[in-house]
Amino acid sequence: QVQLVESGGGSVQAGGSLRLSCTASGYRYKLGSMGWFRQAPGKEREGVAATDVNGRKTYADSVKGRFTISQDNARNTLYLQMNSLNAEDTAMYYCAAAPVPIASIPLSPHVYPYWGHGTQATVSS
Repeated sequence: QVQLVESGGGSVQAGGSLRLSCTASGYRYKLGSMGWFRQAPGKEREGVAATDVNGRKTYADSVKGRFTISQDNARNTLYLQMNSLNAEDTAMYYCAAAPVPIASIPLSPHVYPYWGHGTQATVSS
């Protein structure tokens, strides 16, 4: 059973930065795709950034140029570096994984079977 554990959330002022981490365990074969999603109160969960084993990276328009997704395969860890944060970035952030690369809709939460419990990021203006 794949387990994902997020960390790194917190409270920052607008313009600040946070780095989220997601440590994966419990899988036998390399995960095909991993991604970051977020959900604000009263809103649907949305894709933020995703990466796959082919090196493809996808970002939501709202975070392009500000967020960077990366992986440390030796540590089985996925990262999300978030810069120039604003109040609209306030949300619970979730890590997700899929056993195969997701080429067509990498930012759709519906195609990921494995999820972490989330880490809260709060940005004050």
